[in-house]
Amino acid sequence: MFRTDLRWWGFCALALCLITASAPTRAQLRVEVTGVGSNQTPIAIAQFQVDGGPAPQDVDDIIRADLTRSGVFRMIDTGDTPIPESARVDLGDWKSKGADAVVVGSVAKLADGRFDVRFRLYDAVKQQQIDGLSYLSSAAELRLNSHRIADRIYEKLTGVRGVFATRIAYVVQLSKTSFELQISDADGANAPIMSPSWAPDGIRLAYVSFETAKPVVYIHTLTTGERKAIANFRGSNSAPAWSPDGKMLAVALSRDGPTSIYTMNSDGSGLKRITNSGAIDTEPFFSADGKSIYFTSDRGGGPQIYRMDPSGGNVQRVTFNGDYNVSPRLSPDGHTLVYVSRRNNKFQVQSLDLASGQEVGLTDTVLDESPSFAPNGRLLLYATEVNGRGVLASASTDARVHTRLTGPNGDVREPTWGPFIK
Repeated sequence: MFRTDLRWWGFCALALCLITASAPTRAQLRVEVTGVGSNQTPIAIAQFQVDGGPAPQDVDDIIRADLTRSGVFRMIDTGDTPIPESARVDLGDWKSKGADAVVVGSVAKLADGRFDVRFRLYDAVKQQQIDGLSYLSSAAELRLNSHRIADRIYEKLTGVRGVFATRIAYVVQLSKTSFELQISDADGANAPIMSPSWAPDGIRLAYVSFETAKPVVYIHTLTTGERKAIANFRGSNSAPAWSPDGKMLAVALSRDGPTSIYTMNSDGSGLKRITNSGAIDTEPFFSADGKSIYFTSDRGGGPQIYRMDPSGGNVQRVTFNGDYNVSPRLSPDGHTLVYVSRRNNKFQVQSLDLASGQEVGLTDTVLDESPSFAPNGRLLLYATEVNGRGVLASASTDARVHTRLTGPNGDVREPTWGPFIK
């Protein structure tokens, strides 16, 4: 985490981008949930029947943990007896135990080493099956497919697409000079080193590295392993942000004077300067429709959030409460802006309804940075500091549910939530 006196000028000095790639590691984050959502749905997730040998992942445990972490569901005790996907389920009995929904399933190990994962979702109130599917899964894909099942259950019962199968990226500072880029499932497992800035396709990552003793923007293609420097100009190269079609990036460069915002094609060509205020303009972020870029600027005397056209025209100030508002992030539906604001010497994430102008504090921590929306817009990931150590945390956008992800050694910062996996 960055201390208070570094938070604004750190943007100029690229304190937010001191990232060095290192050898692959694996980390395990522990998720702690505080608070609950309103109108929790009581759900029973029975132990899955396992046949043909042990599975490397407990599928039902992963599903149960995913849904619990959302704060939307309340778990009903199902006992220790597995209930296979093919079993006849007495929905009336489950309803009498307080369950509105019931999940049963099976995991069968096949002769070729793969696993046949099956589940059924029942509505105990309407006394009917509402979903069911099977996944043919390798051992390595078992956790991902467990998240996909949780996503289906979440969507069927809430009407909102689940995000458990998405990924998050973040930076871990292990020492004063050692940084790691890590990628993780949304529940904090499976973490080789990656980058904190996702492309809309979920395949490419843009990030800034100091490995050559100067800040350079790179793009890493996960499917091929290709890594390319796309902004390596004189001065600082920072804050890459993807356009919604993945064909363009906005970056903050100081090649021509004070840090300004430029756009370029994703291959590094077509560089164009779009701000020229003489102030520090940084942290660009495209709206989902591509019609606006939000950014941080001190052109008014202190850091505030502004909006402009992708060409740089029609600049408008967006934030007016408080004297310090940075790190703008727009919700996927374009209705809500979140940012880090300093109020009463606390750095917390604020939410602004762009239509009504209503502002709401989302976090209960005090040294927050780098907010990032989940792709369904229901959760917000951010970094904060607890007991002098940087950790990841999340909050529901109604501020009712808060979670904290702890586990890896070192300070954790600069998280970004990846897109839906296609």
